Amino acid sequence: MSQVTLHDAPPVPAMPYAFQPDYPPMQQRPPVLRQPSAGYSAAREKLMKRRSVRHVELQQGNLVLDVQVPTHIVPAGNTSEEMNKMRYTAATCDPDEFMRRKYTLRPYLYGRQTELFIVMTMYNEDEVLFVRTMNSVIKNVAHLCSRTRSKTWGPDGWKKVVVCVVSDGRNKVNKRTLQVLSLMGCYQEGIAKDSVAGKDVTAHIFEFTSNVMVSEKGEVSTGGCPVQIVFCLKEQNKKKLNSHRWFFNAFGPLIKPNVCVLLDVGTKPTGTSIYELWKCFDKHVNVGGACGEICVEAGRGCGLLLMSPLAASQNFEYKMSNILDKPLESVFGYISVLPGAFSAYRYKALQNGPDGRGPLASYFKGETMHGGGADGAGLFERNMYLAEDRILCFEIVTKKREGWILKYVKSAKAATDVPTTVPEFISQRRRWLNGSLFASIHATIFFWRIWTSGQNFFRKIVLQIEFIYNAVQLLFTWTSLANFYLAFFFLVSSATADSQNDPFKFLSNGAGKDVFEVFLKLYIGLLFVIIVCSLGNRPQGSKWTYSISMILFGLCNVITLWCAGYTIYLALPHTVAGWKDLPHLIETNATIRELVISIAATYGLYFISSFMHLEPWHMFTSFIQYMFLLPSYVNILMMYAMCNLHDVTWGTKGDNGSSKDLGGAKKVKGEDGKEVMEVELPTQREDVDQLWAAARSSLQQKPPEMKEHRDAATKQADHDRNSRTNVVLAWVGTNIAMIVVFTSNAFLNWVHEHVENMTDANFNPYLSFLFFALAGLSAIRFVGSLLYLIFRLFGF
Repeated sequence: MSQVTLHDAPPVPAMPYAFQPDYPPMQQRPPVLRQPSAGYSAAREKLMKRRSVRHVELQQGNLVLDVQVPTHIVPAGNTSEEMNKMRYTAATCDPDEFMRRKYTLRPYLYGRQTELFIVMTMYNEDEVLFVRTMNSVIKNVAHLCSRTRSKTWGPDGWKKVVVCVVSDGRNKVNKRTLQVLSLMGCYQEGIAKDSVAGKDVTAHIFEFTSNVMVSEKGEVSTGGCPVQIVFCLKEQNKKKLNSHRWFFNAFGPLIKPNVCVLLDVGTKPTGTSIYELWKCFDKHVNVGGACGEICVEAGRGCGLLLMSPLAASQNFEYKMSNILDKPLESVFGYISVLPGAFSAYRYKALQNGPDGRGPLASYFKGETMHGGGADGAGLFERNMYLAEDRILCFEIVTKKREGWILKYVKSAKAATDVPTTVPEFISQRRRWLNGSLFASIHATIFFWRIWTSGQNFFRKIVLQIEFIYNAVQLLFTWTSLANFYLAFFFLVSSATADSQNDPFKFLSNGAGKDVFEVFLKLYIGLLFVIIVCSLGNRPQGSKWTYSISMILFGLCNVITLWCAGYTIYLALPHTVAGWKDLPHLIETNATIRELVISIAATYGLYFISSFMHLEPWHMFTSFIQYMFLLPSYVNILMMYAMCNLHDVTWGTKGDNGSSKDLGGAKKVKGEDGKEVMEVELPTQREDVDQLWAAARSSLQQKPPEMKEHRDAATKQADHDRNSRTNVVLAWVGTNIAMIVVFTSNAFLNWVHEHVENMTDANFNPYLSFLFFALAGLSAIRFVGSLLYLIFRLFGF
């Protein structure tokens, strides 16, 4: 059979084959060639040298090749084209022009109706992260095929699922990840071309229906069901938004799916998570987007959480967000962010209107904003589009003439790795915090768009309440630096004011005031250190400074909590008789009224809501680590983010060149006088099988440890730095003004003269307001979480 065939299939061809998941018996399969001495490089070089020139006709003016896959991965007795041949398309256009240039994909040619279109985006992730995600997706597809009683799914359910892998830059992709794809039949060396008829190739598209699973060690096994895979290898590194534009704008109009699922390579959905997401869309026709629970990959026996305080604190943060925040927002119908690492959208809800405006147009607007501001976008807008997923959520809910809502699906879970080093953690949160801050400001300013959307009147009222709640949260986020300092200042100073009830008298008499002075100066000094480092140094260059600062801020919080606990201990009755008239006790004792109730309402609700959701374990494995690092979330992460507003990069440097090392396809005259493309292709099936075996052997060997070499940061424009300075001055000025006012003698004297409760030395009106406000916000989150469980119980 020829290595290259013309693909002139009709739009809806018949499917002459049946699904056969079994592999041929070992005696029928060609022997696996193991040549450790030759290695993968030698096998590749041999294949490249033995290529021969072929003449191939263009299809609709495009270069499309169908080539034989390695014998080892072809199911027994299956002669169908999609499981015997890999389809390669050399795209020479922008993603938006893909369909207009008459490019096609196999699911379109086969006339299949696609329910789920899953995209996995990657940059340079290694084979371990890729296999983790890909194998999880395959298991999810197999679960869909196992649902024999479903009207939509069943044994042929795999035909309704397309998995798209988009890799950002041919020169950036991990070579061992390519070897995994080649073992699956979704990639082959020696096929791709740099140019077609003088036009540069923008993306190499490989299509194959694979029936295998590959481990990170090269072990090949059956996947349980076939999976339609589209592997798009972009020639240049143009970042994640461009990868999603290939998915939504190039492939989406051809595939026309019902639901699109977004995954980052490294995220591991559980075995039924994708089905649970899909079921939400199938059950609720007004759901435009949904997300599941992203949890921390804790390792065996929660080893990572116990060994790494940084990972444990993030685990607590993720868990409480999924217990309190996401359920509350789901009840309202607007989730501020559906995480790009694991979320799903109804394809119809994403479409732009007739005027070209809409969710996708707004989503991809950020792609052109991070190249120096040539499009006239200001720093505010470019930071806002660092959180493009938040913009997409806002655009879906406020879409004109349509009433879409967003939902949280608790039963859909996915595990992901979190940063375990301080520099990684700070760098990641810089983009998250800046993007979310400005996207939240944008949503708050344009809240009126809910009233021009297609939502019903009741939903508009509910959404208006949520936007007011979000505005209050935004205010507390903006003033968090001052609030945290003031809480430290008032709690410790009031607790140490009376030498008779000094919480540190176990050190010496009157030691409390000395402890307060030392830690007050330490706190202020650390703030200045963080400001200096944030303005001038990368986290990678100041690793130890940031790490030590985190520890010292943690000690400050330990002192604060000790003083708060000791104050509560003194305020509580120490006899049974003292508890008999509890209402009178609360009315007369300001400490119990403000401090005890507010802390119980905040942290007590953490425990109650966690037990309500039947997920309390993070309270025992991660709560202490989170409390220790909580000051760093405010004082270090926020400070670094605000001081680096001018940096609107995504952390990867764009690769705008091409290696030109693949060879081109040239137009020539064929024997019949027609124009054909002259290409070099592998001609020996033996060479393809040898390279497959070499890739398998290569993956079985542990790769050498490579140290990361980071590119120098790109110099930012002067006006960006000026804008950064102005925002930092406004933010720091606001917080310093609050600190100066509320710690000044004038304010304290005014309080003594005008506030009746000042007979209690531990009473402070601002601290009372702060604690009650936080308790109120926690109560709202708790009610939302409770309502979510009730609605979920009744199927809403």
